[in-house]
Amino acid sequence: MSTSLPEQRPSGAWPRIRAWIDGGGLLDRRAVIVVLLAVLIVVMVVLDVAGVTTAPLTTDYFAASLINIVPLALLAIAELFVITTGDGSIDLSVGSMVSLVGMVFGILYGTQKWDFAAAAVVALLVGALLGWINGFLTAYFRYPALITTLATYYAYASIALVITNASPISGPRIQELYGAAQSVELPLIGAYVPLVPLGVFTFLLPVAVIAWLVLNRTTYGRQLYAIGTNSTAASWAGINTRRSQLLAFVVSGVISALVAIYTVAQFASARPDAGTSGPGMALPAITIAVLGGVAITGGVGRIGGVLLAALLIVWMNASILIVVPGNAGSQLQFLALAVVLLGASLVDVTNSRSRRARARQSTSAGGAGGVAEMADSAASQAK
Repeated sequence: MSTSLPEQRPSGAWPRIRAWIDGGGLLDRRAVIVVLLAVLIVVMVVLDVAGVTTAPLTTDYFAASLINIVPLALLAIAELFVITTGDGSIDLSVGSMVSLVGMVFGILYGTQKWDFAAAAVVALLVGALLGWINGFLTAYFRYPALITTLATYYAYASIALVITNASPISGPRIQELYGAAQSVELPLIGAYVPLVPLGVFTFLLPVAVIAWLVLNRTTYGRQLYAIGTNSTAASWAGINTRRSQLLAFVVSGVISALVAIYTVAQFASARPDAGTSGPGMALPAITIAVLGGVAITGGVGRIGGVLLAALLIVWMNASILIVVPGNAGSQLQFLALAVVLLGASLVDVTNSRSRRARARQSTSAGGAGGVAEMADSAASQAK
């Protein structure tokens, strides 16, 4: 009668970390981001205690910075839908759609005195139309998405400037919308936690929940992942790949329209450069999507990872500004964004090489076991 010895667990911090990595821990992008968030908070607490920060580091400061997570996370979700379809799909025009739709909403609500609901519906329809143009050119004319959305980026941004002579639209009605972006006290637990921007609950969370349901509980969501994984096989399976890709761009346009309405409230004015000033909104949104685990090749991406990545980027930017204020801090944010993006790409490359190495080892071992190992590896990547 044989007895099995209990599994030896590695002792010490580094051996445990190494065992976690070897066991595929880096494949779970959400776990990696949570670790990075914890490291960021610990580092900032140490800097605050050491007197390096230019202002007190408090939970209220981090909570107030969440006003910036709403537009970035929403546009990253929009990029998730588009990039997941694969075939090099990407939407560089989300920032200019925010600018153009914001001006349309500002004209209707602020200048023409439309009701908020009517102006919002028209804004969403305009966003859907702009996304449809991107999708139609990409899916049916077979233009590369990079070229299509780069061209429409310039076109939409130009139209936003021309229709109002590059002047923002403001007024009492639009300024009253600022309350939608203000911080509010949470019910029941508001006395124990910091104030949170209202847009997190009225814009971000509802869209995130709906997007999660669409991607994980509908046929269309499964079709998106199938197209991104292998568009040829998806087509053979009877999926209308062109229509599915077109709808992904329409979703991106609608979400961009929501961001446009939010930014009008946030700035208390409709600005023609709201989504394009500085680095714009598109590149940070794409960075957040990739950092959150959305595979640039398509077929892989989860809402939870995108939201965590957005939180990491927003808090990282807020941390930089409290250590290096002014324009230097703003420029340092771009450098930090580049480092984070390259780091995420390096993790993806390392994971891909590790999976290929394990697959080769399993295949060389022969038999069905090797095939099963490869299938398990692919399944873990999709989660």
